[in-house]
Amino acid sequence: MVQHYLEFEKPIAELEGKIEELSKLSDTAGAGSFDSEIDALRSRLGELRKESYARLTPWQKTQVARHPERPHFVDYLAGLIDEFVELRGDRKFADDQAVIGGLGRFRGQPVMVIGQEKGHDTTTRLKHNFGMARPEGYRKAVRLMDMAEQFNLPVLTFIDTAGAYPGLGAEERGQAEAIARGTERCLTLKTPMIATITGEGMSGGAIGIAAGNKVLILEHAIYSVISPEGAASILWRDGARAKDAAEQMQITAQDLIKTGVVDRIIEEPAGGAHSDPAAAILAVGDAIEEELALLSTLTADELLTQRAERYYAIGRTGVA
Repeated sequence: MVQHYLEFEKPIAELEGKIEELSKLSDTAGAGSFDSEIDALRSRLGELRKESYARLTPWQKTQVARHPERPHFVDYLAGLIDEFVELRGDRKFADDQAVIGGLGRFRGQPVMVIGQEKGHDTTTRLKHNFGMARPEGYRKAVRLMDMAEQFNLPVLTFIDTAGAYPGLGAEERGQAEAIARGTERCLTLKTPMIATITGEGMSGGAIGIAAGNKVLILEHAIYSVISPEGAASILWRDGARAKDAAEQMQITAQDLIKTGVVDRIIEEPAGGAHSDPAAAILAVGDAIEEELALLSTLTADELLTQRAERYYAIGRTGVA
């Protein structure tokens, strides 16, 4: 598989190319011929990754959040959820594969898990509609949250979407109402709910399954009411100014933790989650396990109170 490099990753790509060339030369010249040189280059590569990812701009973080090799929901399912049983359909219209959900065990504990899946290639991207849910996707999520409450199961959601699908059919079937119902159900759920932003969490398409007791976000993920391209189109009538919009919108994890929009930043491997998906998935699992242990001590009323206070606090200035 050809590795995908972002613009700012060109020096990393060049160094990896040199390592690959030396490795091939070592194979022909004899084992160990260039080991010291290769080790030195690998050491420099690790340093370069850390340096590059320590100073990312908001637009570069947007690119990382959208990286095609970044772990997707199906990867988190495979790495964190055992005995997963998918539950399909909204019982009203259809099954929307942009949202996948079902029952499973998270490190031994029964849970309801729901997430947005973008797909990895042309076939799966079409199947999952690039992670852009239609009304039936949000109504399916509500149905599964109802079931989770009925059986007293924690709800884990994974958010990674450019936004809800804006097509004519989706609007005719009540897209805005479906997102609102999803958000409402998140807020009224009487069991613990943890939402994790794994890539990009854009617009109402994200919040429809993200209004949990705790909102976690990966280090290089983004979360916003609108995409940088959408904001640029509205503000300057020029989508090409997305970079400028990203700089002003405070969409990065580091901005969001300051305003209380998210509760915890999950550190990614050096070079981003796409450089070591297994490590990224493990880090997400560890963070969820810690937060779930704390929430599991709360009663249903305490969970509702904590969730309400969390969202009421966002945007407060401290002025009476």
